Amino acid sequence: MRWSTVCLEALDGPALAMFYRELLGWQVKAEEPGWVLLAPPDGGPGLSFQSDPGFVRPAWPGRHGKQQMMMHLDIEVDDLDASSARAVELGATVADFQPQDDVRVHFDPAGHPFCLWVST
Repeated sequence: MRWSTVCLEALDGPALAMFYRELLGWQVKAEEPGWVLLAPPDGGPGLSFQSDPGFVRPAWPGRHGKQQMMMHLDIEVDDLDASSARAVELGATVADFQPQDDVRVHFDPAGHPFCLWVST
């Protein structure tokens, strides 16, 4: 067995894939109606995105009775401020709650949390 991808669901999977393609600089490796696979240029596991008409945006931080976050992506960056500004320019929003100084929590256009972080 080999891990090949993580799949994120959204109302519009292909649109979310384009956000991450621009954010990460990855290429589309495969696509079908409602589904896209992105691959990193240097190989390794990719990210896929699938349309789901029943998708509900997760709540973060978690709140009782709300859709819970099942996972989030951690993305290492060299410059936290510049990378955060780029993510926002592409359609992300910055979370109100920021638990650490060297991490910036964002929400992608579908509402999935992801963290930009710098190594200390």
